[in-house]
Amino acid sequence: MVTLILVRHGETKDNASHIMQGQTPGELNSKGIEQAEEMARRMTGEMIDDFVSSDLKRSIETCEIIARPHKKKVITTALLRERDWGSFTGKHIPSLAHLDDPSLWPDDIESLDKLKARAADFLNWIRNSFPNHRVLAVGHGIVNKAIQSVLYNKPMNQIKPMANLEMRVLEL
Repeated sequence: MVTLILVRHGETKDNASHIMQGQTPGELNSKGIEQAEEMARRMTGEMIDDFVSSDLKRSIETCEIIARPHKKKVITTALLRERDWGSFTGKHIPSLAHLDDPSLWPDDIESLDKLKARAADFLNWIRNSFPNHRVLAVGHGIVNKAIQSVLYNKPMNQIKPMANLEMRVLEL
């Protein structure tokens, strides 16, 4: 069995400004750095075998801060990237509120089916690559929901959103 400690990256400049980041690198703001440092302090005494991160800057930076006291390297994977929001990327999120019906969305947005398939691939990769390990993985809000949706076989809307630097422990 693998214990997966799933974490959402720290707050970014775009999170604070309500900008849809999607698969852009993003950059932690001072609050995000403080959040990651606080989690690093809380997790210092925890046994963690491996640290995994999305390959986007905001997650890597968060994971590196948390991993620092453990003196472990961070392994990155594109499987943990945030949902590709296509032409919504860079838009002010409140300006998209009227588009709550996905049938009104542009075709360049990653479908939930593709996102959940990627989440399933991530879970399989973790199980196969890190058997019997405790793995801390830093991802993003929507992909973390997709991972839990696949694991628990529940619709995405039944998975509670994760706040920045929120942690959930999953047994795989």
